[in-house]
Amino acid sequence: MDTRAVWTPTAEGHPRRWAILGTLVVSLLVVVLDNTVLNIALPTIQQDLGATQSQLVWAVDSYILVFAALLFTWGVLGDRYGRRLVLVIGLLVFVGASVACAFSVNAAMLIGFRALMGVGGAAVMPVTLAIITVVFPPHERGRAIGAWAGAVGAAVALGPVLGGLLLENPSWSSWLTGNDWGSVFLINVPIVAAGLVGIARVVPETRNPHPQALDVSGLAISFVGLVSLIFGIIRASDTRDWTDPTVVVPIVFGLAAIALFLVLEARSDHRSFDVGLFANRGYAVSLTAVSLAFFALSGITFTLPFFLQVLRGYTTLQAGLCFLPFAIGQLLAAPRSATTVVRFGYRKVMTGGLLLVGVASIALTQVELSTPLWALLLVFFVFGFGMGNVVAPASTLLQNVLPLARAGAGSAVQNTVRQVFGALGVAIIGTVLATQFASGVADVLAPLPPQAQEAAQQSVVAAVGVLDAAQAQGLPADVAEQLRAGTYEAFLDASHLTSAISATVVLLAAAVVGLLLPTIAPLTRVRPPASGS
Repeated sequence: MDTRAVWTPTAEGHPRRWAILGTLVVSLLVVVLDNTVLNIALPTIQQDLGATQSQLVWAVDSYILVFAALLFTWGVLGDRYGRRLVLVIGLLVFVGASVACAFSVNAAMLIGFRALMGVGGAAVMPVTLAIITVVFPPHERGRAIGAWAGAVGAAVALGPVLGGLLLENPSWSSWLTGNDWGSVFLINVPIVAAGLVGIARVVPETRNPHPQALDVSGLAISFVGLVSLIFGIIRASDTRDWTDPTVVVPIVFGLAAIALFLVLEARSDHRSFDVGLFANRGYAVSLTAVSLAFFALSGITFTLPFFLQVLRGYTTLQAGLCFLPFAIGQLLAAPRSATTVVRFGYRKVMTGGLLLVGVASIALTQVELSTPLWALLLVFFVFGFGMGNVVAPASTLLQNVLPLARAGAGSAVQNTVRQVFGALGVAIIGTVLATQFASGVADVLAPLPPQAQEAAQQSVVAAVGVLDAAQAQGLPADVAEQLRAGTYEAFLDASHLTSAISATVVLLAAAVVGLLLPTIAPLTRVRPPASGS
């Protein structure tokens, strides 16, 4: 088959649609996997590059922010010039920036190339979902998107496991890049290569014959607004004061810019962010559910590596393996969610999933150093199982209410909002963690010199380093252990607060879905595809 020809949807779907799905999942895996692979390496990177807590947050959020801001643009470009072409370009940019990240010598370089990775990654997610939408007939789309969403969720959870494996054996990475963590970026090279081979063999070209104009002004305003908002939130981890003008002004400016963007998009005749979609209650409620769930997931996966590696003393591999129950839960729930929805309906399945995530988040507020490992793993499984029953049904519902002609730009809306909430999750949870820890550890380490106290307040990794240095310089071992125990308690108190915030957000989402999601019947039979795709 000539995959260069533009393929037109049919009632039966593409004859090789399941092979296409497999290839698209491989392409998507590398984009989603990257963030959580990085998360497990954060303590190592912080120690190696001397990065502050706010720089670590930026290393995660620079990727997410650029990713979110450019989803609009890549979705429209895919509709206009070809989704397969855009997918290939995105993967090439992504893998090139990944290699550059592996050789970073300071935090600024890492943050910059992470942003460039976001440029490439932003092209992959909307076009993979758009291609799935047009190559599958409506009655199979729920299963296909369920598998796609399951892969997304599994990649989020499996990232730390892969990261742990790579960091456990850093010799080849040290030889090649000069650091112990470069392998978490270089692993993207073979995955992208496999994806490109699959794309060349089975993925057809699809596009919208009547694409809309590119919304340059909307892109610029939304990007400035998002960066300003996130900058203000992360800035609070440096000032440790949410009322500081350098915190408040960027947040207010960012919110104003985002509000202006929404107003202009509502009036535009070539809008990339279709504000009109939110008039559909099913769409708006589903997007609220999945976005708030990702807020909680992103915040918790940022915090847990520090708890597991620093407080519990696990190796990177042991810490990474602790995330397996997340993946198992998602892999069990997401692919089966389409069948579950047919039996119980979207509202019950999604509400139940959110309640499970909320219960798991509440359980994390009770975790202590002495908590048995099996209890931790059970909580992680419940969290993952709940996510699988939220993300897959919500993604299917969101995609099925969109016209096929706007598949690229339309899927960009849901993915953009979800990514923005993921960035907010990292920024808010990371900042609350940093400010709360700094406040708690200041009292604990009062016996140390002021300069040591200031350094210790930067992060739990820095605090442990300060205590190790103080003990080497003559601090009595019993005093050092007492201060270390107090430091760990300060971090636990801070992490409990962040888990409480995540639980509150998710339970609010459960209430919204349970009360406001209308009854929507899942698609179970064939209907002709919309014209013009």
